[in-house]
Amino acid sequence: MMMTDPASDIKREVLHLVEVQIETLRRDGHLTDSDLEQYRTRSGEISRLYQEFDRIGRTRFDLRSGRAT
Repeated sequence: MMMTDPASDIKREVLHLVEVQIETLRRDGHLTDSDLEQYRTRSGEISRLYQEFDRIGRTRFDLRSGRAT
């Protein structure tokens, strides 16, 4: 079994969530309360994933520079 890079997994998930956000905003008509709640939930997940991506990047930088975190 091949392991994938966590950063790549995060990038794929963010891209998927952003695509769903865009599709939601492109819908004709009004968004339901459920649509808006799901939109907010996805927005929070995108923010969380970017924070995780940032943490991974900082950890990699620290490892390359020889600093302990």
